[in-house]
Amino acid sequence: MAKRKLRKISWLVVLLTIMVSLAACNNGKETSTNVEDNKQTSKKEENTDTRKVKDAFGEVEIPVKPKRIAGIYLEDYMVALGVEPIVQWYHPSWGKQDYLGLSDVPLFDITGSLEAMLEKNPDLIILTGGMDESYQLYSKIAPTYRVPDEVLWDAEETLKTIADLLGIPEKATTVLADYKQKIADTKVKLEEAIGRETVAVVRLDVGDKPELRLFGLNNPYTGMIYKDLGLEPFEWVKNIQAHDVISQEKIPEFNADHIIIFPSNGTWDSESNAKAVALLQDPLWKGIPAVKNNHVYQLDRSHWQSGAIKANTMKMEDLLRLIVK
Repeated sequence: MAKRKLRKISWLVVLLTIMVSLAACNNGKETSTNVEDNKQTSKKEENTDTRKVKDAFGEVEIPVKPKRIAGIYLEDYMVALGVEPIVQWYHPSWGKQDYLGLSDVPLFDITGSLEAMLEKNPDLIILTGGMDESYQLYSKIAPTYRVPDEVLWDAEETLKTIADLLGIPEKATTVLADYKQKIADTKVKLEEAIGRETVAVVRLDVGDKPELRLFGLNNPYTGMIYKDLGLEPFEWVKNIQAHDVISQEKIPEFNADHIIIFPSNGTWDSESNAKAVALLQDPLWKGIPAVKNNHVYQLDRSHWQSGAIKANTMKMEDLLRLIVK
């Protein structure tokens, strides 16, 4: 009888030991699960942190660290900062910013439906002034920031603004240091090469009525070659703010020492541009000093029709290659 009682107590001890072990295991698993849940919650909260910033229209609440960004016609600044946009600006008539080489980034037709943007599920949309009519519609898709006009006129300020919106202001400091050094080096080399010889930038407007359009001193695309690089503007340039047509009768007086020229659309060998390119075979054009001296530089329109950081860097490289040599 005593032996049977002792055996029963032994089994109870074993059973109790097993129950305690299982409880410990379960508590361990529960603790582990709680830790993982807390991590996921913290991560989610981190991704949804927001802050308020002031844009052209007022106050906007944006993510602190946006990951999926659409910067319409601001892709240059994003690429300069090492951030790939989720879409790239495209217009059926004007094409895209080919110079950026964003071959793997989907096109976003700015003349089409905004459903294409909705499908990309952006965290943040950044716009320039050309998109004001659609601003409210973009705002319904994701937090939308419209860059103020006074910022858009300055490539360096625009870069700093974009970097701040993306949560990487320190990156702008590094990029701008390299950019300013490039400007300083290029300016010295251009001064040594051509001194005070005059420079003009002309766009060959293609289409039904081809014409030559002279870009002015403060043109947002090309004004930097005068303001930053110190090139001497041709006299007519000083009296033009953005751009103006050169009438045929004025061509014989167009005696700039150096002329930079690019088509308004397509490439120099585009079939659709043949009629416009024929203007450069006109005896009046062929008789001006820059043509006679082989100082007319036919360049790619893509980066010469942008005033952003990477585009400006490519302009400097063009000038060094063609003028300094």
